[in-house]
Amino acid sequence: MRTLSLLMLALALDVPMGARAQVVSPTTPAAVIADPAPDPKSPARLEVIHVPSGGVNINGIVMVASGAGPHPTVVLFHGLPGNEKNLDLAQAIRRAGWNVVAINYRGSWGSPGVYSFGQDLQDADATLAFVRDPANAKAFNIDPQRLVVIGHSLGGWVTAHTLAHDAGLLGGITISAGDLGKAGIGAKFNRAQIAAFMDDSRESLAGVTGASMADELAAHAEAWGFGPLGAKLANRRLLVLYSHDFVQSDSEALIKSIKAAGGASLQSYYADTDHSWSGRRIELESVVINWLQSLPGVK
Repeated sequence: MRTLSLLMLALALDVPMGARAQVVSPTTPAAVIADPAPDPKSPARLEVIHVPSGGVNINGIVMVASGAGPHPTVVLFHGLPGNEKNLDLAQAIRRAGWNVVAINYRGSWGSPGVYSFGQDLQDADATLAFVRDPANAKAFNIDPQRLVVIGHSLGGWVTAHTLAHDAGLLGGITISAGDLGKAGIGAKFNRAQIAAFMDDSRESLAGVTGASMADELAAHAEAWGFGPLGAKLANRRLLVLYSHDFVQSDSEALIKSIKAAGGASLQSYYADTDHSWSGRRIELESVVINWLQSLPGVK
């Protein structure tokens, strides 16, 4: 998601600035800067996967960690359209002993089908079903009891909604997440402006126009917002990472909503950087890995 208009910023709806409490250590773990000792019997490897979803097989990869496993596994969701895929983050997570599964939603980056926001949520569920399948879990050394979802921008929206309804997940991390419900409200007020933004954000998306994307957002504005997720995420392990960007208030609103619902497992981390964390990649990787390694049942 690129810089939105002043209209979108105005839709913050009186959400106050967050406390910016840095509750996760930014200390650099070894996995960020050094390869682990090689395991000749079970070396790290990259596998191509095709995940059944909505009648097609979407494209993906599994970065399998070294060692026999089974390994805790991250499922990583990209943004809109996904120019920043966070593969450096994925490599660091793998060096820390985790597998990473990354997919391209239907109709994006060569995955078959026509793109839609709603299908992103379906594709997330399909990917989790794929990694939980006993045959796939065995083939890729996945521990289906230790799954974490991570998403950037649009992928953060996918992550929040997926974590809210999938009780089998160990936790989730949102990175500069965008609230598509709020974008849908914007589409209701100014369809042309939101459509123009979407036209500038769909170069790798198939079968959609800016207008059709704006219409889909408007039709689901209430259901897709972050506000209703507070109570659903109150008892889930969630790390909200946010930055000085056009969706900063979206993460702050999500934090506020979860805290208002009594969320005790929520952690957050703010960095003064852009939407893609361009100048803070080592810090991003460090915070993510430290949080992952703090989860129960993870060495």
